[in-house]
Amino acid sequence: MLNEERIKEAERNVRDYIESGMMKKSLFQEKILMILQKNAHDSIEIAEFLSENKKSDLWIIVTSYYSMFYVANAVLFKIGYKIGDQTPHKITSDALIVFVRNKLKKRLLEEYEEARNDALPGIKADTLIEEFDKERTKRGTIQYETTVIEKQAKAKTSLLRAKIFLFEMEKLLESL
Repeated sequence: MLNEERIKEAERNVRDYIESGMMKKSLFQEKILMILQKNAHDSIEIAEFLSENKKSDLWIIVTSYYSMFYVANAVLFKIGYKIGDQTPHKITSDALIVFVRNKLKKRLLEEYEEARNDALPGIKADTLIEEFDKERTKRGTIQYETTVIEKQAKAKTSLLRAKIFLFEMEKLLESL
C-alpha cells in the first residue's frame, strides 16, 4: 500500500512537473486516446505471445510494463493531462498517485458496494498504482541484476500485474 511519504513526494513532483512544463493540461482528442489504448493492447498481446511461446522473459517484462504505461497515460489524457517527453515514466507514476488513485478508489468502492465482495477498495486502488511503480522500477533493473530463473518468475508476475492493471484502468476509462 502506498505510504504517506510516497504520496506527498508524488504531489510535490507533480507540482514541479506542471510548473516546468513537463506535464501539461491538454484538450481531449479521441484519436490520441485510441492510439494510447491500442498501444496498451498491442503491448499486452506481445507479452502474452512471448510468454506462451516461452520467449524472452526480459521482453515479457518490458512489454507488460509498456501495456501498463500506455493505459495509464490514456487515463491521464482522458482526465486532461499530457505527459511530456522528459522522464515520462516517473511523471506517469507520480501523476497516477495524484490524479488517478482517488478516482480508482471511488470506482472500486462503487463496485464493492454493488458486488459485496471481500475486496477493500482503498487497498486495491493503492496496490494497482503501486504495482505500476514496481514494474517501472523492475523494467529498469532487470537486465543486469537477475538470473534467468529469477527473470522467469518476474516475467509471470509482470504479465499478471499488467493484465489486472489494464483491466482496471479500462474500466476506469469507461467511467470517466
